[in-house]
Amino acid sequence: MSFSPPPGPAPQSHPGYGQAGAPGYGPPADIANWYAPWGTRVSATFIDGLISLLFTLPFEIASRTTDQAALGVLGTLVGFGWFIYQMYLQGTTGATIGKKQMGIRVVRESDGQVTGFGMAVVRGLAHILDALTLFLGFLWPLWDTKKQTFADKVCGTLVIKSR
Repeated sequence: MSFSPPPGPAPQSHPGYGQAGAPGYGPPADIANWYAPWGTRVSATFIDGLISLLFTLPFEIASRTTDQAALGVLGTLVGFGWFIYQMYLQGTTGATIGKKQMGIRVVRESDGQVTGFGMAVVRGLAHILDALTLFLGFLWPLWDTKKQTFADKVCGTLVIKSR
């Protein structure tokens, strides 16, 4: 006995959903209206940074007040673990905790899908380019037509509204 689809018309494709290469797959036609505003991106980064600080600051304070350098190292490891977790979230869902709270997400420019863990880490590290240019890369979305930082341009990503 084999499976056969129920009688009736074939299901319709929904924009932005489906299998790779299927109709309706990819970024919306009006993508320019979906770009995340700069202030929203900054707010998401602030939220992520605040959470990171809450995780790492107690270790830093304890290491300085008790002269236990190991606590500082542990704090660094906790911070690194937090970074990896955030990149996992961004790679698999498109959003870190801060981005999710602000209603934005990171997608590949080519097809509008999430980047995957590896590219999320590369993008996170590529933000060093934004800082090395006297932080000009972080301001670039203010006048860029696609609202991309240098890291976004290098990695082929967009930050879009998810709501």
